Amino acid sequence: MDKLKIFTWHIHGTYLYYLSKGDFIIYIPLNEQRQEGYYGRGHTFPFGDNVIEVPVDKVKALDFDCILYQTNKNYFEDQYEILSETQRQLPKVYLEHDPPRQHPAETPHPVSDPNVIMVHVTHFNRLMWHNTNRIVKVIEHGVPQNETPYTGELERGLVVINHMHQRGRMLGADVFEEIRKQVPLDLVGMGTKEYGGLGEILHPQLPAFISRYRFFFNPIRYTSFGLAVCEAMMAGIPVVTLATTEYATVFKDGINGFAHTHIDYLVHKMKLLLHDRALAMTIGLEGKKTAATQFSMEKFTSQWKAVFQLALNNNKITHEEANCIYQ
Repeated sequence: MDKLKIFTWHIHGTYLYYLSKGDFIIYIPLNEQRQEGYYGRGHTFPFGDNVIEVPVDKVKALDFDCILYQTNKNYFEDQYEILSETQRQLPKVYLEHDPPRQHPAETPHPVSDPNVIMVHVTHFNRLMWHNTNRIVKVIEHGVPQNETPYTGELERGLVVINHMHQRGRMLGADVFEEIRKQVPLDLVGMGTKEYGGLGEILHPQLPAFISRYRFFFNPIRYTSFGLAVCEAMMAGIPVVTLATTEYATVFKDGINGFAHTHIDYLVHKMKLLLHDRALAMTIGLEGKKTAATQFSMEKFTSQWKAVFQLALNNNKITHEEANCIYQ
């Protein structure tokens, strides 16, 4: 059977890279301006041959099986600018990466077409969005096994967030600054150097870089489950996190990580990890076991393949049948 041909935009590089591990071909647009979504393959990720960049003026000449939208701009603007009328009638999937920014219980998702399958990356996000699509799914993140051994020799914590200070309280910039006064923390990511961070570490170099830190800290108040947190778990690094959004369901405090909403409690646990390397390794190993089950690449890619197949049969299947395929 021929592999499914999926057209999408390059929105989140790490997510696209992991999605490309699935058994399908992914086409992404490229233009000279290289604005968001139109970067092509770029140079950060070692994409395989199944990720094909297409100049925007050539997109209409190609045949696809399904269109994957990832932003409101993709859905409400981009498709009308670069896709043909025939392509716009193809099966549609919308991947929502974030929880609602406005009221978390009363915000209707702007994409409400019953023919569009809605996919959320966490159950929390699905719960908070007011979805009116006929079929709504959750596909949790998938990250590969990490072969770099965790050493934790650096008696410091690590935070990996792009543009954290520019994005403010939602991503916990104030929490980070408060805790940094009490515990040694390094900050990595784009737009971090001007705030005392270490700048961007390219994704292929991250596993070896983060494995030396004693613990990984997630200060984010309100967003989806970060891929960087999944990667830290898969690397066997103990995670300290705010017990908000989906983090409250993944982490069992004191077993596979430390999770709480009390900042002083988290600071206490960070200091404990800094003084007890054996405890850090024990907690990290339990987190790795959780990640191997909950965020396995095999589960992630097989669920995406099932959703794309479901999209191809969307008009022939009932809502009840669709929800029996994968919950």
